[in-house]
Amino acid sequence: PSSQVARQNTVAMSMSTMAESGVPPATSDATDTSDDEIPTNLPSDCGMDYIPLATMLATGQLAEADQFTRDALITISGAKDKKRDFVYFTDVKRIPSTDLATIERLWNKFSGGKFGYSVQKKKYRQSKGDFEVFCRKIGWTTKDGDVERKKRWFGASEFIYDVKKAPEGHLPLTSALRGTSLIKNLLDHPVWENDDWKNEP
Repeated sequence: PSSQVARQNTVAMSMSTMAESGVPPATSDATDTSDDEIPTNLPSDCGMDYIPLATMLATGQLAEADQFTRDALITISGAKDKKRDFVYFTDVKRIPSTDLATIERLWNKFSGGKFGYSVQKKKYRQSKGDFEVFCRKIGWTTKDGDVERKKRWFGASEFIYDVKKAPEGHLPLTSALRGTSLIKNLLDHPVWENDDWKNEP
């Protein structure tokens, strides 16, 4: 819709870093995958359909899967019901563990354990809670000469939508437009307290 494009253009013009923006690229290159590789038993406590996410990840459409994941969080956190198109960190506690586990199993499965919130949680722990170190570890920063900055994800995205080339924990992206509380709360969600999320339904 034109309003969305206008909003994206406004964001693109006013924001300069990954940590402050929220408009990733729309597409990435797909790979061939047979239908029998795409799981269909994908539980949700909110009636969310995760087959599109499974299909995107199975076919290597990582930019689309990344956007689907952000959109899903808006829905399953209840933010959409409040007419918001973003998730506040206070919404995270309302995200059902069932749904986060489903999302995580898909990211984990189709990246060979390289992507997902549980991977990011491990990297965050290794960074001793230092967000800047964490961003460096998962490839969310780049250098312009000697100046380090967060990667941009609007216009020509600087992120790596390629399982082979991206560092561990690189995806999914989480906007830090309203500070780092959202990603910190996602990584601190009760679902990660044990490995039950790994259990296939």
